[in-house]
Formats: sequence, C-alpha cells, structure tokens
Amino acid sequence: MTLTLPLVLVLGVAAWAAIRFLGVRLWVAVVIGLFGFYLADTFVAPLIDGTTRTGVQVVNDTQHGRP
Repeated sequence: MTLTLPLVLVLGVAAWAAIRFLGVRLWVAVVIGLFGFYLADTFVAPLIDGTTRTGVQVVNDTQHGRP
C-alpha cells in the first residue's frame, strides 16, 4: 500500500508538534516561517528545492527496498 503525503503537511505537523510538545514559542515558529518565505526568493532556493527532492527520493527508495 502506498501512502502519499504532501511535504508541507508533514512539515506543518512537525511545526505543530514542536510548538505543542517541545515548548517552542509561536512567535519563533512564525519568524522561522517568514525566513523560509524570504529565503525562497533568493538564489539559494533552487539548491534547497533540489536537495529536498533528493532527500525525499532517497527516503522513498529506502522504503521500497532499493539501495
């Protein structure tokens, strides 16, 4: 059985869990989120996107038993 989750949903749940269980303050999470939006408009955005896609692909390949 294959389960597909959008990465933004996974990151949203991780952010909620950090705020709820790790004691991260809401304003810190908002600042980090805003930093991400501003970072997306820089020259580093394609590198971050490519690295994220490669990481997700590695995780998917590992789960399917491929090296």
